Amino acid sequence: MDKMERFQRLPPVEPGEMIGLWTGRGISSGHPLDGVLENLGWFGKRFSAQMRADALLFHGGDKRLVAIDPARIPLRPALRFHKLGKTRAAANLFSYLLRRLRAKGPVASLKAVPFHGVLSAAMVYDTQPIVDYFRKVDDNRVMGAMVIEGDDRVYFFELERVEEV
Repeated sequence: MDKMERFQRLPPVEPGEMIGLWTGRGISSGHPLDGVLENLGWFGKRFSAQMRADALLFHGGDKRLVAIDPARIPLRPALRFHKLGKTRAAANLFSYLLRRLRAKGPVASLKAVPFHGVLSAAMVYDTQPIVDYFRKVDDNRVMGAMVIEGDDRVYFFELERVEEV
């Protein structure tokens, strides 16, 4: 079964079930971003009771989590030059730029959105043409499908609920 079939077979998740802190990992599917986020120190996502989200949390040193603003990431070049994102040089540069990429607050909204005919929780980015759709694996894990407007490829990932750090 391919990743999309697996995703489609999972049950929907209510937006309220997403509230909290989640650690993430990519699911290899041949997408250009496979392995990039992990190389850059991606931690996961945080969803608030106000249905807002820190879409991209990264390890910031000293066990701190840093929410970055995706508006500052040039999306098309990042996809085009994705192989660079898997290098040690990219990880070093990203850790240096982390402070400059910091978000001033939540950067996405959490809401129920239909995807392939199923209404389920989704995170809609405020400033990028990206939607992360979620399906429930179990009470503490969800599978995500990140869709970028104008790009037919889907980036798959898994989130696991963790205690607040």
